[in-house]
Amino acid sequence: MQTEKAGAFLSAEWAYLIMANYEVPADLLTPYLPPFTELDRWQGKILVSLVGFMFQNTRVWNVAWPMHVNFEEVNLRFYVRRFDGTEWQRGVTFISEIVPKPVIALMANRLYNEPYRYAKMKHEIVTSEKEVRANYSWRIGGRWNRMEARAKNSLEEIAPNSKAEFIFEHYRGYNKLNDHATIEYTVEHPRWQTYPVEDFTAEVDISRLYGSQFMPFLLKPPSSVFLAKGSPVVIRKPNKIISFL
Repeated sequence: MQTEKAGAFLSAEWAYLIMANYEVPADLLTPYLPPFTELDRWQGKILVSLVGFMFQNTRVWNVAWPMHVNFEEVNLRFYVRRFDGTEWQRGVTFISEIVPKPVIALMANRLYNEPYRYAKMKHEIVTSEKEVRANYSWRIGGRWNRMEARAKNSLEEIAPNSKAEFIFEHYRGYNKLNDHATIEYTVEHPRWQTYPVEDFTAEVDISRLYGSQFMPFLLKPPSSVFLAKGSPVVIRKPNKIISFL
């Protein structure tokens, strides 16, 4: 097995990250599992997260591309880990990623083999002395989808060994390239703070976006919802993990 060396690729600020988390059976995610990885569990449970957030001050190869600096993203992801011969590396794998910029989707698909697609999107972030409200909407198949979280405007540290730590503290991405190769990359950011979520709503065409097999699980209320303030991030160029056996 061989891992190629990686360098820097993208820098940005990720802001107002909604993470709505749902319990699913392991066999639902088996078709998406990249080679050399296995499902990562929270207290024995398999989770997927519906995520909405803002890209801000985005730079690719240290260049701010006009009209591609600030934009929304919504994705559906799950949690994996890989043993690198010394220790377990924890990461995420994406089922779907939606952005409002076709060029961003094209680059991510080619460089990272990630399931990006383009859609019209909009957002609303409202803050007051007492409350933070984040709303992300995206239009697919002539229908607007949306997710929204309301929280107290009081930042909290993420507790060690908590569910929030499990959700947020995955610093690698793993994408299947083929049956014998996986793309791996790292995401660098400081430990985040979260707002206490008081209410969450979602109106999502699950079948059209993710497949009917996800409907029994994503149509239920999430088992937890987090809203993180976010921070600057750095995304590294992808490595290829290849088996020659």
